[in-house]
Formats: sequence, C-alpha cells, structure tokens
Amino acid sequence: MTVRSNSVGEQPRASEDGWYTRTPEEVVTAFGVDPAFGLSAARAAQLLEAHGPNSLPEEKRPPAWHRFLAQYRSYMQIVLVAAAVVSLLIQQWTTAVLLIVLTLLNAVVGLHQEGKAESAMNALQSMMKATARVRRDGTEAEIPAEQLVVGDIVLIAAGDQVAADGRIIEASALQIDESALTGESVPAAKDAGTLSGARPAPGDRTNMAFMNTPVTHGSGVLVVTATGAATEVGRISGMLSATEREVPPLTKELDTLTLWITGAAALTMIVMFALGRQRDQAWDVLFVSAVSLAIAAIPEALPTVTQAILSVGSLNLAKRNAIVKELPSVETLAFTSAINSDKTGTLTMNQMTAVEVVSPTDQYTVSGTGYGLDGRIHHAAGSSAGIEEAILPYVVASDAKLVDGEVVGDPTEGALLVLAHKAGLDVDATRESLPRLATLPFDPDYKLMATFNQAVDASGQRVVRCFVKGAVPAVVARAATALAAGETIPWDDELIARAEAQTQRMGGEGRRVMAAATRDLDPAGFDPDGDLLAYVTELRMTSLVGMVDPPREDAKAAVAAAQAGHIRVRMVTGDDVTTGAAIARRLGIPGEAILGADFAAMTEDEQLARIDGIGVVGRVAPEHKVLLADTLKKKGEVVAMTGDGVNDAPAIKAADIGIAMGSGTDVAKNAGRMILSDDRFATIVYAVEQGRRIYDNLTKYIRFVLLLLVTFVLTFLGATVFNIAAGEPFTPPQVLWIHFVVNASFGFALGFDRESPGLMRRRPRPRGESVLTRPVLVTVGIGGLAITALLLGLIKLGQAHFDSIETGQSIAFTAFALCLIVAAFECRSETESVLTTSTFDSRQMNWVALAQFVLAVLVTQMDGFRRILGTTQINARQFGWALLAALALLLAWELGKLLARRSRDT
Repeated sequence: MTVRSNSVGEQPRASEDGWYTRTPEEVVTAFGVDPAFGLSAARAAQLLEAHGPNSLPEEKRPPAWHRFLAQYRSYMQIVLVAAAVVSLLIQQWTTAVLLIVLTLLNAVVGLHQEGKAESAMNALQSMMKATARVRRDGTEAEIPAEQLVVGDIVLIAAGDQVAADGRIIEASALQIDESALTGESVPAAKDAGTLSGARPAPGDRTNMAFMNTPVTHGSGVLVVTATGAATEVGRISGMLSATEREVPPLTKELDTLTLWITGAAALTMIVMFALGRQRDQAWDVLFVSAVSLAIAAIPEALPTVTQAILSVGSLNLAKRNAIVKELPSVETLAFTSAINSDKTGTLTMNQMTAVEVVSPTDQYTVSGTGYGLDGRIHHAAGSSAGIEEAILPYVVASDAKLVDGEVVGDPTEGALLVLAHKAGLDVDATRESLPRLATLPFDPDYKLMATFNQAVDASGQRVVRCFVKGAVPAVVARAATALAAGETIPWDDELIARAEAQTQRMGGEGRRVMAAATRDLDPAGFDPDGDLLAYVTELRMTSLVGMVDPPREDAKAAVAAAQAGHIRVRMVTGDDVTTGAAIARRLGIPGEAILGADFAAMTEDEQLARIDGIGVVGRVAPEHKVLLADTLKKKGEVVAMTGDGVNDAPAIKAADIGIAMGSGTDVAKNAGRMILSDDRFATIVYAVEQGRRIYDNLTKYIRFVLLLLVTFVLTFLGATVFNIAAGEPFTPPQVLWIHFVVNASFGFALGFDRESPGLMRRRPRPRGESVLTRPVLVTVGIGGLAITALLLGLIKLGQAHFDSIETGQSIAFTAFALCLIVAAFECRSETESVLTTSTFDSRQMNWVALAQFVLAVLVTQMDGFRRILGTTQINARQFGWALLAALALLLAWELGKLLARRSRDT
C-alpha cells in the first residue's frame, strides 16, 4: 500500500459504519493513510482539534449545596418544612426546632446514600486512562490513548488494551477478550478478512477491534475508525445517559401516603377554622390547634424508621455478599418477579472444564469442575489401557500454565491442563521431555495450533513430532490415520462418521469440542523457519474432547427456589443459543431459546406475546438486553438484571433492580444498585428472599403508622365537630411522644420482626400494586374510627364524671398508648389471630410492648413526665377505663379478622 499519509482530503466521519465490509486497502485509502508511515504529526493534531480527544463525555456531579437542596423535593420534607414555618409564626419554638432538625436528618441520610454510588459514565472515563503504540511520521511512538484520532495506525500485541475502535489490517494469531463488551466467554479470534452480508453484531465482527478490550494472544495492526463517543463503548455510554432509573415502589408509596394524609389534614384544618371562627375562638388558639393537628398528621418518624429498617437489612445482605448501594433497592427486591441472569460466572463457574474425551475407539468421562484437580477419569467404553497418548497434544501444543489453582493464559488451554493432571500426567516433565523446536500459532483461517517438538518414536529413532489441537473440522480434514489402543489404523469413512456424530452430540449438549492429532516428521527434512502449515497434513487423530463451563453447584437449587417463589428466571448470554439452551436445561430453566437479534426483529405485540415462553436469549447485544427488560416491564413484571461487562451496564441501569458482579467492570458495578461480591446466582435468590422479609415487615409498620395517622386526623376532626377539648384533644408534646416514643419503638420492632410463614411461596406483589389495598384501608378506617370513638368518649368521660377535661385527656392519652400496643400485635398479620402462642415469638416485640405498658403508667404518675407532656395524675379506676378501651379494641379487631378469614375460605 502506498497511500500518502499527509492527505488533506475530506476525513471520513468517526461514526461512519461498515468498515468491516471493506478491504484493508479500501479502509486506508478512505482515511488517506499509509500503514507503513502512519499519520503525520500535523495531520493528527488537525484531526484531534476537529474531532476532539479520544475520551467520553464526563458526567459532572452538581455542587454539594444543590444535591443537599434536592433532598427537600420529597413531599414529606416539604410538609415538615411547612409545619416548621407555621410553628415559628405562632412562636412554638421547640416544635419548630424539632421539625427542622428532622428535615436536616432526613436530608443528610439521603445525601449520604447518594454519595455511596459513583457515576457509571465516570467509570467509563477512568477506563480510558491508557496508552497506545502508533505509527506517526514513519516511526513508532507511544502516546496517551486520549490523543488517538481516526486514521491512526495502531500496533497491538498480547497484554495490550485496545485504545479505540479500529479495522484490523494485519493479524498474527490475534485473539481479543471481548467478554466485557459482547458477553462471549472465550477470547475472539481476529483477522484482516472482509465480511459481507447483513450487519453483524459486534461479537461477530472478526476484523474489528473495540476500545477497552484486552489482547490475549498474538499481535496485529489496525487503523482507527472511531474514537471517544463514536466507539462501541461510547455508544453504550450514550445508552447509559438516556436510560432513566426506576423510582423504587416504596418511595412512590410514601409519596402517595404523604399526599393523602396531607390532604386529609388540610381538610380537617379548614373545618377546624370554620367551626372555630363560628364559635368565636381566637386566631392564635386556632393556629395552635392547627399546628398540633399538622404534627399529629405528619408521620415524622416514618422516614427515620424506614431508613433504619432498610439500613439494617442492607447490612445483613452485605454479610451474605449482596452489597446494596441504594437503600430503596432493598424493598425493590421484594417485588422482583423476573430475573434476567447472565450465564458466565453467575449461573456457571466461568471456568472451562473438560468433561468427556472420545478417542477413535474409546470413550472417557471426566469428573470434577473448574480448575480444581480433585476429579477422576472414568473409562466408559473401549479397550485402551490409558488415556495419556490420546490427550498428549492438548498438553504439548499449549502455552498456558496452572499456578496455585489459577490459569495463566488461555482458559481453554487451562481446562486441558487440568484434564492432563487428572490423567496423571506431569505437565512440566512432559513438556521438558519434548523440547519445542517451532510453533504454528492459532489462526482463524486454519483454526488450529501446532507445535514441533523433539521426540523418539517407538523404534527409538529421533523424530520431529508435530502436536496439533484445534477445531474439529480443521483437524479432521487434515487426518489420514488414527491412534487406537496404541496402534495406528486408517482414518476411514466409518471413523469420520463417528467423529462427526460425537461432535454433533457434544455440541448439542452445549459443549465446546476440540480435536487433537500428531504426526512424526523426519528431522532431516524439517525446516523450523519454513512454511509450518505445510507440515500439518496426514495427521494421526488421537481424540476429541468436550468442554463446558459447568453450572455452579448451588445454581440449580437457587433457580428452583426462585421458581417456587413465582419468580421467572431467564438466561441472557453472549454465547450461542445451543450452549445457553443446554446449560438452561441442566439448571431447570424452562422456555425456548432464541437469538437476541431475532427477538429485536419482532414487533412489540409479538415480543409481548412471546416473552413468557422464552427462557434463553443468546448472542445478545446491549440494546437487546435493554429491550428485554423494557418488554418485561410492559408486561407488568418487576425486573432484576445481572451482568458484569460494559455491555450489561445499560440494561442493569434500566432494570428495576440492577445487579452487578463483584468481579465485573466498574461500569457495570456503578450502573447497578446491588453488587454480588461472590458472583453467585444463589446470592440473588437469598437477596430476594430477604427483600421480601424486609418489605413485608415494612408493610406491617406502614399499616400501623397509617392507623395512627388516621386516628389522629379523625380525633382532631371529631374534637372540632363535637367541640371536645376546644378542638385540641392532645397537645403538641403529647403528639410528639406518641410519634417518637410509641410509634418509633413499635416501628423498629415490626421492621425487624420474624419472617412471616410461607413468605417465599407467595406471589410477588404486582408492579404498581399499592400497599394501601382495600383490606388495609378497611382495617385502618374501621380501626381508626373505633379508637377515635374510644378516645373522644374517654375525654368526655373525664369531663363529665371527674369534673376535669385535663383528666379526661390524660385517660385518653393513656388509652391511646395501650390501644397502640394492641394495634402493633394485630398489624403483624392482616388475617391471622393474635390469640395464639405464636403472637409472642418475637422477642423485640415483647420487650417493646412491656416497655410501652410501663410508660403508659408512668406518663401520668411521674411528676417529670407530667410536666413535659402536660398530663395529670390518674387513679387505678381511671387507668382501668383506659385498659378497658384497649381490650374493646382487641375484641373488635379479632372479630373483624374472624370474618375476613371466613370470607377468604369461602
């Protein structure tokens, strides 16, 4: 090629597509560059200024003050601030200060949670801190990757990171690990050939290299075709920017609850002011009553208790290797009804394992998984005494090593070394006994690797032995004989048909199949510097080996547990459909297996109609994963998405609960809401189970606090309408006592309650279903009305029989606390009776109930409490009235539950 590098013609756009369809000559001509000379420094500077640096747009975080103020956008914060302002206006200083402190506490907690998650796009930016070897002005130079421009000639070799997208124009046994980008579990072989036909997925573009993928083998030269935002990684960056996070269900619930309660309180205030003015009550008195109602109606302790419950839940999950970055994600787990799981490393071990060896006349099965050496070889069929000769080429024609249970080099070669150890071969000694003379590296064109080693044949003569391993068709086509029971036999049609049948069978079982062969050469006619491929003919077949990335031992049980909990598991993988389907069958994942491109080609109606029957999606691109998550959400599912690569990040962010692998890329981890430090699917199922328990306990508390708020609103409304206690049944200190001493204590007890029986056998809550279900609203409405009637009745009782409105209020205040003890136990279940021994199976509930009973006595008996709360001392008879109110509530509630159970069973 003699293209001048200083061409000043129109530069092709960096985002121009289809470079894989052009020959290397056409590509360099389009960019006006000579591969031997590279760009000139002046031209490179011109292009750098025109197209910008080879970097991604950095996502800038807003200033700290802006993020702090953003915490006051929630409805709860707005209502608390409004109540604090009104308190200041009417000079209720203590109340105002307390409310302001509450808003600050909520804001600080929220800000802290936000700060725990770094930006996914900034993680992409950090991945770009690399260098590149380029040809410029006819010489090789190493420059920062950010300075690469389209048209640059870049040299890559094993150990390098590809610094920009480029068309490969030269390749020598080049292999690149694209798993983070495509999901492929094995390195991709690359060449300089030209592709044609329909637009292939990135994983099928064998003549292209992509930014941020490591070179694992060989070397090559590429011309940069895209930089920065125009690269495949840049495209994923754009998808991340365009993908909105889902608002967690509980956040929506709390916002809805706040609006309803605020509306009810506002309506009650209007009634209070209207009736108060009609009765000629002073404005300042009405304002004090309004503030008391506002404080009573606002669930001040709810955000704090909820944060505490979720925080403890997240700590418990972290102890089991599930690290939650955002607290609301804990409760989102409870809604999860679909899990789209990556295959490699999550459902499988991400350690290739040889499981079967087939020689021309014998068959062996291999036990053990991964790179552990604790397995054995079983001779299943045939007459050979040993397997050593059959697998020797896999050991010799290999550059990998096993070091402390880890593979150094190609993972497939590592699996074959483990096989050799199980067969009793000393790998190091075997290699030393066969000194290597020359190597023919693996190449995508001929799809095999060969080494030429010094050896001695059966007659004692020195020979050059060629050891070959590679793709079955490539090796079989070059074979002439076969090794059978130590003898050489013809490689006839019968053996060829048997090899093809075995290859097809193992491939259908999701196994990667390789073949091995040998050939002895006369040392006198061997030229180690000659055409080595010419020697790889008339081979002697020794064996086929089937390998698989085995499922994790606990994955099958975890899949079964998820399905028992009515959670649909789907496998989403960059591997081919056949491999994915085979692994899915072993794991018990039902459904058909399809290509990601085929799913994307369907209409939206077809996608919605067929999604329930799909169990495996193979060869997925990033947009396919996002589409799958979006389709499931349109069906009403709450979706969890797992992954570890850059290609997974958009779908992880788009899912309701994005789960990144701890061994994955920073991009995936920063895009996710949860990180699995052990990469195990079983941990996901455990996290869902714990999420259900936490959310179930939160709903117990929400039922309890909703009853409390309804009671407060109805009590103030009733006191206003019936002119009881001048429309102020409880003072602000008494209201705050109920909220922060009684309510908060039971909130923690309910939040850390024992798991409800059969929780994982229930169906997940449907997307959008409110915790404020019809049974809950009926229970809360009737319960609140009953407590209100009891409290107002006790106030009137005190005024009528004890000649003191203060005494009546103190009896009612005591009764309120006792009624809330009953309500806390009743709220543990919507239908089950508390009149059983299991009612007292929660130690923290028992201790809180006992403490609240004691406090209910002390608030009217101790002088300190009476001064703080404005209560008066009551006697045993008066306390009996309060206790009687609680017993009446217990009987009424149990009667309601009995009717609910009978209605459910009929």
